[in-house]
Amino acid sequence: MKYIELTVHTTTEASEILADIMWNYTDFGVTICDINDIIALQKSKDTTYWDYMDDDLTAGTPSDVLVKCYVEADSANETIRSILEDIATAKENCGGALPFGTLEDTKREVDGDDWIDVWKKHFRPIHLGRIVVVPEWIEYEAKADELIVLLDSNMAFGTGEHETTSTCVELMQEYVTENSVCIDVGCGSGILGISAIKLGAAKAYLTDIDEIAVVSAKHNSELNGTADKTVVAHSNLLDDTEIQGDVMMANITGEILVMLAPSIPKNLKLGGVLILSGIIESRLAMVKEAYEAVGMELVKERRKGEWFALVWKHKNA
Repeated sequence: MKYIELTVHTTTEASEILADIMWNYTDFGVTICDINDIIALQKSKDTTYWDYMDDDLTAGTPSDVLVKCYVEADSANETIRSILEDIATAKENCGGALPFGTLEDTKREVDGDDWIDVWKKHFRPIHLGRIVVVPEWIEYEAKADELIVLLDSNMAFGTGEHETTSTCVELMQEYVTENSVCIDVGCGSGILGISAIKLGAAKAYLTDIDEIAVVSAKHNSELNGTADKTVVAHSNLLDDTEIQGDVMMANITGEILVMLAPSIPKNLKLGGVLILSGIIESRLAMVKEAYEAVGMELVKERRKGEWFALVWKHKNA
């Protein structure tokens, strides 16, 4: 079978957004080729994997990142047109807050489907505290005190690999207790809500404005046997103001978090905590100001890579 490989040139900051868009249109794999990842690994004190890396690679900070996906050749023209339109819309919605790079695109025909299994070889279980995120095609036996969260190979919206998701999952484990009610705004794959149930939460409410994300979250919840304790809604926020969460999570971009600041706290109990993730340093002050303005008090700040996560509670709690 023939496929078309679509490559779009972008930046580190926008690469995850492009990858999520591409996953909306393909079941055959999405890859991000970012030299900055190699540079970060080479600089890490915990690894020496890149002892023989060319020194020229670390000269400066490369900004050109390649995001690739594969689509069936028969419908490639229409699919690629939709992908590029969605990318253009995402750039416009960000209003210049994130650099998107050139967005130059190239296409080439690929014959055969051996590569479909090749990209899967790069995925391994991800350990995030007690939570272990496992691709559904990998057999993994949980060790003592480990909780497995399975994610379908064709549904990507948050796999635990990115710093924003992993930090959120790690922070959740400090606050989710038995019988907690949890709310995830912008749930994507459902990884946060599913993790909450695995950690003992009694109920998890998940919302997302992307229809594909809603389908993904429902599917992954069924895959994990947590569907009876999760409610997935196609909406920006919970419509029911009577639902009060002990722990709320929102792993979204800083601009969207600011936009939602006046509305998010309405579903948070006075004694509850709100975990915000997906914030780059240039948007950190803006997010803090927005949530302080609506009566929230910052209780914890955590950084991983270029991304920040913030934990809040009501000031009068």
